[in-house]
Amino acid sequence: MFDGTTYKRCSCTEPVLDDAGRPVLRPDGKPKRREIGSACPDLKKRDHGSWAYYLNLPDGPRGERRRPRKSGFRTQTDAKEAAQKLWDEAQGGVDIDSKETVAQYLRRWLRQRVDLKRSTRKDYEDYVERIFIPALGHLPLRQLRKRHVQEMFEEIWALNESKAANRLAAQQAKAECDDAHRAWKSAPKPRPPHLRQRWDEAKAALREARQKPRRETGPGTQKKFKDTLSAALDAAVAEKLITENFTKGVVLPKYERPEALVWTDERVARWRETGEIPGPVMVWTPQQTGQFLDGATGHRMYPMWHLAVFRATRRGETVGLPWTETDLEAGTIKVVEQLVKGRTYSEVWEDTPKSRSGRRTVTLDDVTRALLRAVRQAQRTEREAWEAKHLAEPEKYGPYVNSGRVFTTEDGSPHNPDNVSQAFDRLVKRLGLPPIRLHDLRHCAASLSLAAGLSMKAIQALLGHSNYSLTADTYTSLMPQFDQAAANAPVTLVPRANATEDSTAPKLTLVVSAPEPEEPGAGGDGQDGGDGRSAPCQVMSA
Repeated sequence: MFDGTTYKRCSCTEPVLDDAGRPVLRPDGKPKRREIGSACPDLKKRDHGSWAYYLNLPDGPRGERRRPRKSGFRTQTDAKEAAQKLWDEAQGGVDIDSKETVAQYLRRWLRQRVDLKRSTRKDYEDYVERIFIPALGHLPLRQLRKRHVQEMFEEIWALNESKAANRLAAQQAKAECDDAHRAWKSAPKPRPPHLRQRWDEAKAALREARQKPRRETGPGTQKKFKDTLSAALDAAVAEKLITENFTKGVVLPKYERPEALVWTDERVARWRETGEIPGPVMVWTPQQTGQFLDGATGHRMYPMWHLAVFRATRRGETVGLPWTETDLEAGTIKVVEQLVKGRTYSEVWEDTPKSRSGRRTVTLDDVTRALLRAVRQAQRTEREAWEAKHLAEPEKYGPYVNSGRVFTTEDGSPHNPDNVSQAFDRLVKRLGLPPIRLHDLRHCAASLSLAAGLSMKAIQALLGHSNYSLTADTYTSLMPQFDQAAANAPVTLVPRANATEDSTAPKLTLVVSAPEPEEPGAGGDGQDGGDGRSAPCQVMSA
């Protein structure tokens, strides 16, 4: 049982009197008052005052007294139960005297996480400062509960609704702006001033609409928020600051990893008609991939995209590939580093691959190896030309940047990852191909490898996935021809009589029986069997 006591108290006050029995006045002339405390005569009444407790804990490390107390309980039993719970926590090593707020703890937790990759740290810092602290930071960590975390996500859902309204308003403003522009453009010259004024007003309204937040916080991002906060609270439990992780029972919208979809003819036709993209992760067919590569042949970044299409390198791995890890004699590259893009254009840094399995050796096909040989020779030629320009016009051309990367700009600098993505998007649009992300070239590489007969384990190694199930779940039913082959396989195992030459299935004939004569007085209309039933049909073997 806890070492302490429970007592009843109230907020009743009485005037403060001096030795002569006169009221003591405050500087403003009003009489001073003090709480009566346990001497209040009304405390004997059942509905007067509230119950409180205090504990006698061992002194702190500096000899300070530890007498935690709390009031506001409706009954003495409630106060005893709360006191017992706090006593048990203290005996279990929990720091019940901690006054640290959620904001103070989260910032301290981040400082201790020296194991985080730079990109992950930046994400965590964004979540902490932009999401967690505004919603929870004012609370003492000891008072944080599940309902507070749930309310934080409920605020996110409410904000999503306003963002959806903003997005709809921006779409309407765009339609009105386009309509105003068409009206002004199609008007005969000299164009009426009011049409130009209408267009200018529509453009101003569109700018204003686009300044409002429109991008919703989806289930995937909400899951990242919850996972990050959960990791922080797990550390707080381990540190004996709290007794449990209050994110465990929080309910979020269901999140499912987006399924990779192939740009089939039907989906392409629908996209060309409406502009709708079936899903966030799209994959080209081999024919579409070939059209892209043919159209990109003369582009400076073609060798990079060729490498991504056939060897499944990520964007950061591609632009960060060094010559020191490229062995053209053996025909291999070692993925050991990548260039990571920050939140600003110029913020780019070098880092290790996404996961430990991301550090891998990739064997090059003969075409890619020949391309890299050509890249190396072209890079040498460009360096000589650039250094000559620098000597002739040093104020215009700076010194050559010996970055050591395989893919560089003319002055030897590595490509900015954003530039590569933007150039890819522009080329895809110019070629008229259905859109995919640059990252989706990895999915193209996986689908091509599947079509070529590679095992799922080999594809896992090619992609650098950390586990087999991720690869299998993502790519097992990616290409339509695999589903068709799987559907046909059981049928081919069963021998059938009267099978056609090119199939084990029998030749079938559809036989439609003639309707029976209508009985007199049946009331039929002569279009069916007289009683509303269709003429019977049978499928018979030839």
